[in-house]
Amino acid sequence: MARISGVNIPNDKIAQIALTYIYGIGLTTSQKILKDLGIDKNTKIKELSEEDVNELRKNIEKNFRVEGELRRDKASDIKRLKEIRSYRGTRHVKGLPGRGQRTKTNSRTVRGNKRLTMGSGKTNAAQKT
Repeated sequence: MARISGVNIPNDKIAQIALTYIYGIGLTTSQKILKDLGIDKNTKIKELSEEDVNELRKNIEKNFRVEGELRRDKASDIKRLKEIRSYRGTRHVKGLPGRGQRTKTNSRTVRGNKRLTMGSGKTNAAQKT
């Protein structure tokens, strides 16, 4: 298994999919990285030479913010929003959607699947005999 940015990359996957196992690299970014390095995107990771893997590692660490650094930045951004008491920050604090979605009906997963009204329970009422 190749190890890039602290993540074990699976050997049996093709390169463009395997790179998406790294937090912060999606499909488009992985295709761009492989194109820049001249590596075929359909090559499996186990078929890459050690030099190619080292080039990948260097390119990703030099040009992209991934894994721990990205998570830290994201957390600090959310913390800043909370500290300045912005609308988005207060929504983060409350655990609600912050981008204008409706919450009366469609935020069940965000609100913890609460079912507060009488008719909204999962189980059926007792049947007549």
